[in-house]
Amino acid sequence: MTDKPKKYVIDSNVLIEANRRYYSLDFAPAFWNFLIRSAKEGNVISIDKVYDEILNGKDNLAEWTKNKFSFAFAETKKDEKILEFYSTLMKWALMQDQFTQPAKDEFARNKNADAWIVAFAKIKGYVVVTQEVLDINIRKRIPIPNVCSEFKIEFMDTFQMLRNLNFKFQ
Repeated sequence: MTDKPKKYVIDSNVLIEANRRYYSLDFAPAFWNFLIRSAKEGNVISIDKVYDEILNGKDNLAEWTKNKFSFAFAETKKDEKILEFYSTLMKWALMQDQFTQPAKDEFARNKNADAWIVAFAKIKGYVVVTQEVLDINIRKRIPIPNVCSEFKIEFMDTFQMLRNLNFKFQ
């Protein structure tokens, strides 16, 4: 019996940090083409809230997203199961004494994609890909890995996803 291949849902920081720091659109097209190919193959996806965050940047990443990657964003608000789990996440965050009220407010902000990504991953069985890191002592933010850890959702960073998908610069 073989394991079903993993599918990945990517956070906005995966795209933003790659473009700003190490895989800029102007000199690492292999990375961006790999994302397009992986999305077309059904291995990589993101969500509507991430699309909105990226387009708010009004930069070359926003243009690339709009013109070449817009097909790779799933809608979240029409899926009843995602909405129900999103509600569960909001209730959980509200009850956590660890986090400050501003952290809870930011997590619950409608334009914030974080809880939506986690809800999507939980309901659809995807691995969350984010550049955020697990921090059990953090108070001023609610990191995606902390939420994933609490709800037993697999998460990893961009580089682990690329390794898992056998990405190579060639």
